Amino acid sequence: MITDRLIEGIIAMQNPTCVGLDTLFDYLPDDMKAGVTTFEGVAERVFDFNKKIIDTVRDIVPSVKVQIAYYEMYGVAGMKAYEETLKYAAEKDLVVIADAKRNDIGSTAACYAKTFLGETQVNGIARKAFPADYVTVNGYLGTDGIAPFVEECEKADKGIFVLVKTSNPSGAEVQNLVLENGVPMYELMGGLVEKWGESTIGNYGYSAVGAVVGATHPTEAARLRKVLPHTFFLIPGYGAQGGNAEMLKSCFGANGLGGVVNNSRGILCAYKKLGGTYYEAARAACVAMQKDLSNTIGVMKK
Repeated sequence: MITDRLIEGIIAMQNPTCVGLDTLFDYLPDDMKAGVTTFEGVAERVFDFNKKIIDTVRDIVPSVKVQIAYYEMYGVAGMKAYEETLKYAAEKDLVVIADAKRNDIGSTAACYAKTFLGETQVNGIARKAFPADYVTVNGYLGTDGIAPFVEECEKADKGIFVLVKTSNPSGAEVQNLVLENGVPMYELMGGLVEKWGESTIGNYGYSAVGAVVGATHPTEAARLRKVLPHTFFLIPGYGAQGGNAEMLKSCFGANGLGGVVNNSRGILCAYKKLGGTYYEAARAACVAMQKDLSNTIGVMKK
């Protein structure tokens, strides 16, 4: 099961880090940007940048997250770089999260699910569009917007991460609203996620239906960890957004498992602070993050 595979990578590397390949062209070193004036040129350089990052960190991190908006802004060429990045990361045995935050209902949700998790038939031949191990989804349309994704998870051994308590400050405007029964909206959504994942629980006790829980909200994260024993967390907000290891400690259980922590700019742009090549600096940032997390969370074990 895909969440078991992610957990096994975390245990083997003692590292619950996810490298966010949210790769803006502006993040690239000046020599890589020189002379580029077209979206095609941008896409080529961005993919080259991503490949070198992947090659340099694949032995010390278990997963990457590729945020689609950073590629869509470069048009069709950018989407080609997105596809190539997903496939290249998979070839290097990383668990790949497509960060697309998709949602709709009925047949449209089914199309989104096939786009990232399943296959599309073309005259009887199965084709994969943007293949990933997980995709992020917005659950606020309810069960009929999530069911097609869960069906693909069951059929293709894939996973999803549902937005529950996001890292941005204004998320509280909706997510922290308290319902008549005294339960905050984010906890209601978390309960739905736990229910949606009941059919996909793996050997480590976590399902393929995970939750996005921001590192910047430790109180809410602690509450969610307590009431969602079978839900694995994707944890954004570490580093540039202000989250630190101590803040996100509550996302993990006593055995050091329960989540994977995303870091994007802190790794992609590490060379701007550390000097050296961008990929060597990215590796150094991953090593420092691993030490920070493991010192706080403790040993990750079965």
